[in-house]
Amino acid sequence: MDPPVAKRSRGCPAGPEERDAGAGAVRGRGRPEALLDLSAKRVAETWAFEQVEERFSRVPEPVQKRIVFWSFPRSEREICMYSSLGYQPPEGEHDARVPFTRGLHLLQSGAVDRVLQVGFHLSGNIRELGGPGEPERLYHVSISFDRCKITSVSCGCDNRDLFYCAHVVALSLYRIRHARQVELRLPISETLSQMNRDQLQKFVQYLISAHHTEVLPTAQRLADEILLLGSEINLVHGAPDPTAGAGIEDANCWHLDEEQIQEQVKQLLSNGGYYGASRQLRSMFSKVREMLRMRDSNGARMLILMTEQFLQDPRLALWRQQGAGMTDKCRQLWDELGALWVCVVLSPHCKPEERVSWLQLLGKWDKLDVCPLEEGNYSFDGPSLQPTVALSPELLQKGNICITNTEGWVGHPLDPIGCLCRALLEACRLEEETLTLYPDSGPEKRKAAYQHVPVPGSPGESYLALALEVALLGLGQQRALPEGLYAQDKVVRSEEQLLALLEEVELDERLVQVLRKQAGLLLEGGPFSGFGEGLFRESVPMHTCARYLFTALLPHDPDLAYRLALRAMRLPVLETAFPAGEAHPNPLDSIMSNRFPRWFILGHLETRQCELASAMLTAAKGDPKWLHVVLGSIQQNIHSPALLFKLAQDACKTATPASAPPDTTLLGIALELGLQVMRMTLNTMTWRRREMVRWLVSCATEIGPQALMNIMQNWYSLFTPVEAATIVAVTGTTHATLSRLQLDAAQREELWACARTLALQCAMKDPQNCALPALTLCEKNRAAFEAAYQIVLDAAAGGLGHAHLFPVARYMEQRGLPLRAYKLAALALAQLSIAFNQDSHPAVNDVLWACSLSHSLGRHELSAIVPLIIRSIHCAPMLSDILRRWTLAAPGLGPLGARRAAKPLGADRAPLCQLLDAAVAAYIATSHSRLTHISPRHYGDFIEFLGQARETFLLAPDGHLQFAQFLENLKQTYKGKKKLMLLVRERFG
Repeated sequence: MDPPVAKRSRGCPAGPEERDAGAGAVRGRGRPEALLDLSAKRVAETWAFEQVEERFSRVPEPVQKRIVFWSFPRSEREICMYSSLGYQPPEGEHDARVPFTRGLHLLQSGAVDRVLQVGFHLSGNIRELGGPGEPERLYHVSISFDRCKITSVSCGCDNRDLFYCAHVVALSLYRIRHARQVELRLPISETLSQMNRDQLQKFVQYLISAHHTEVLPTAQRLADEILLLGSEINLVHGAPDPTAGAGIEDANCWHLDEEQIQEQVKQLLSNGGYYGASRQLRSMFSKVREMLRMRDSNGARMLILMTEQFLQDPRLALWRQQGAGMTDKCRQLWDELGALWVCVVLSPHCKPEERVSWLQLLGKWDKLDVCPLEEGNYSFDGPSLQPTVALSPELLQKGNICITNTEGWVGHPLDPIGCLCRALLEACRLEEETLTLYPDSGPEKRKAAYQHVPVPGSPGESYLALALEVALLGLGQQRALPEGLYAQDKVVRSEEQLLALLEEVELDERLVQVLRKQAGLLLEGGPFSGFGEGLFRESVPMHTCARYLFTALLPHDPDLAYRLALRAMRLPVLETAFPAGEAHPNPLDSIMSNRFPRWFILGHLETRQCELASAMLTAAKGDPKWLHVVLGSIQQNIHSPALLFKLAQDACKTATPASAPPDTTLLGIALELGLQVMRMTLNTMTWRRREMVRWLVSCATEIGPQALMNIMQNWYSLFTPVEAATIVAVTGTTHATLSRLQLDAAQREELWACARTLALQCAMKDPQNCALPALTLCEKNRAAFEAAYQIVLDAAAGGLGHAHLFPVARYMEQRGLPLRAYKLAALALAQLSIAFNQDSHPAVNDVLWACSLSHSLGRHELSAIVPLIIRSIHCAPMLSDILRRWTLAAPGLGPLGARRAAKPLGADRAPLCQLLDAAVAAYIATSHSRLTHISPRHYGDFIEFLGQARETFLLAPDGHLQFAQFLENLKQTYKGKKKLMLLVRERFG
């Protein structure tokens, strides 16, 4: 039996017999001279990619050198891909941590030397400067490669990371950039085959001598096996050669440290609660996508390793045991993982046997208990899913077609539309002439460029047009909003990501035709389309998609753009709950969550609806027909006053550019929206109402005086009396407003008359809050002022409180009407009541002012107000204060300063004697009240209070005797309070 021949895949050199046989084989394909005429690159490609069957040693030595030379990777892009994660570090430090950039710096600084290539094995030394005070460090690097791929690396730095270290990068870049300076040798097996026996023995002995401490045991073991005739090593011809590369039939791939990837993912998942961990995992996902884009088989390998670690995450079992859901961050990572698997399995470049093995793996993982389930209910089934329209080296069924599509394609856990759209766009991406090594690291991300790529077998079709069609089919599908906050948020994010892809595509005439065709199909799609006439209550709104279509179609087909956008303005879940123009329970916010518990993203959807409406309003500027149509749609479909107000503001801003005349139609639209907001929020008072009212007045001012007077005349349905009197009437008649309107005298008087009428109406409806503003606004018109004053008097008779009467009375005095002020002050005092212990009552200053006013008017007015003071005020210190004020000066300083009395009034004479008696009685009553529950810590305050009482008692002729009797009564009544009574005797005797 003949001994077997070692396979070339193991790197075994061929024997002399094989070399002789091989020469004939080469000649059969062509003479060696012909091979030598080929370019070196063509020879390498022929060997590497056409999978010729001849052994390496059968070709002449010059061709061998060309093959060895051209088998090293020729592009720096792959080196970069395997030496950096696909994330963008913070500005200013984005090169510091990237191994590729560090390796490039080492190369440029001359740190690479002693580079030697033996066959398909590259080695060299890298000298790197140490830190301050540290010696220079030397690293030995060795790299194996095969068919333009690095298959293994080794570095003395022992830096375990996902990808190549900076030293491997430096040596690789040296080989690419300075290939002609690298000392090149054939595989060691080819060199050995050229030696005779004496040379081989000398070679082995010198090698053992140079490294006897490392290789002597191995050399002796191998010698023993070779000398043993029946040993395994003697059963094959040739021997392995690590520098000869792999065989053609062997799979080759870039070096990937699988163990390190698993460890890195495991560590990052254990820190899953931190933002940095999620960001790094997403960077690894980006690296997988980059590998898939480069058709690198390591993309699938890396994804398998990551998936296995994800399934070993201990939190999965814990969440399953507790019946709890994943965190949102974890769900997002799992979503990205699933989307990547879709890309891998559907890749047109994978082999059938690879796809079968991946599907088996996915099936195996799916059977694990800890494998998380897809979240979300994408079915229309259920009692709440009712249509909002009565569907007829025709709408529900056309022919035999029924509603069978129950899944939402956009927002689906496997993202089928996104994956397919990206795949089609990727096929159309223009390759840059000069590829940047960091595509996302610039200050601004460059916009992708696409071209039409024909679809084989489909004339007139292109992958770019198909990508647009696929995206619009998914976005325009009528689908139910899934259950759960995360699933709903994913729908929103998926839509935004798809539209971001479409916005990168520059629309040419061919794509515009696709847009027009798809838009027409969406409008006529019946219950299958979210733009159809019949819409289910729980359907996902089409606002975001419609805004893109509207903007894209507007320059080419305005009628179609408006029809599509107007159809998409609907928000079915609100249409069935609130009729058009009616506000929901909390008008300035979105629908309350307890009313619609499933619609967690309702606020976001309403905002998108508002953005679509704003886009239409802006585009329709100058076109009254479309402006009024859009206004009708807004009033019918938008139910949030806050968003309506925003639309009104946007419309007003668009209608009044700084450098052009205003658009009166659009201004009118803005005013109409503002009026609707006022009506919707009339019974809901919030801090935003004042802002809204002020804006409405300014908008009406921009239109003209008639609009301003209209809102004044119809204020009942728009404003509260306070808003109308204090904001509308006042703001509408300020100097700035009048100047803005540029009115003549007659027009100004007409506006003033309208404002005064408004103020009087408000005063009659709400005198407590509007009487004073009405008086202020009407003071220049005698008849209106008298009417406002009479309204105040009537309201006072009807129970208008002192808190409102006193400010009006003070206003009258300031306007030189002291008698009217006195009358109103007297009415206020009649409704006031200040208890014995309310010496800090908020009306104290008003009472003192009223007393001062009556004293200044004369004895008659003072006499009339004393009974009111006695009846309303029971606070002894306050009565005493009033009494002293009236005794200091003579009454009667009239309005013009004329003196009516010659000397001050005495406290023992009328009318002050009544007030004195009331003050004394108040001190006696208050003293007894305080002594009932007095504590020792308040004894000092009480002694001071008695001191104030004595001063008031002494104002009477027999005050000394009255005070003595009062003290004696206290001593007898409260003789049990010995310490207090001792203090009284010490102070007063």
